Amino acid sequence: MTSGEMMSLSYGSADTQLALDGLRDWATLQWYVIPLLAIVFYIYAVEIKKAKQTKNWDAVICGLTVFGMDFLNETWNGWVCWLTQDQAFWTAPGETALRTMVGWNIEIMFMFALNGLVFYYMLSEKKETKILGIPNRWFWAIGLAAFCVLVECFLNLGGHLTWTYPFWNRTFAGVWLIFLIGYFHFYVACILILNIKTQKNRVIAIASIYGVAILMNVIASIAGWVY
Repeated sequence: MTSGEMMSLSYGSADTQLALDGLRDWATLQWYVIPLLAIVFYIYAVEIKKAKQTKNWDAVICGLTVFGMDFLNETWNGWVCWLTQDQAFWTAPGETALRTMVGWNIEIMFMFALNGLVFYYMLSEKKETKILGIPNRWFWAIGLAAFCVLVECFLNLGGHLTWTYPFWNRTFAGVWLIFLIGYFHFYVACILILNIKTQKNRVIAIASIYGVAILMNVIASIAGWVY
């Protein structure tokens, strides 16, 4: 579908209509995407080289897991948008070099491509280490998820990331839902996969995350859904 055809669809939410404007339109692409892409590639190349030398793939595993979870999150959010023909849980109608889904853009993708690596390097080498009485892996999962919610609140204030459902907002009750469904489970997935003993089963777990997201998008594409 062309951008114009996408915009001809009628959605109940004005933010959803704005988020569909220029959806996957390569004419919006900006040159700054190229150096950002090179930085992501460089960081992963370094991590893969280190992993080959040390036989420790945990950093790469965390990086791929968080990005895969975000891919899955954005996919079900898009499904909500289409199935309700009204609004997604969140939309990203602001300016971007490339809007990839109704609530996803190239800048967010780059950030989450590196977010899992940040999580890994915050972890203690000893799994048993505690911070404020909390196992360090869970402490940083909570801390990073809370930080992501804070950033999202600022993006919402600026109109770059919008919410329309009354239970998903900048209230004490609302931010807890954003914390749990928006981010915390990304790091829970990392912890669970890091606890898997064999590398083969870790790969299967990560492939399953991507497999579900890809299958959902293939089904949506065949059905002609736009999000």
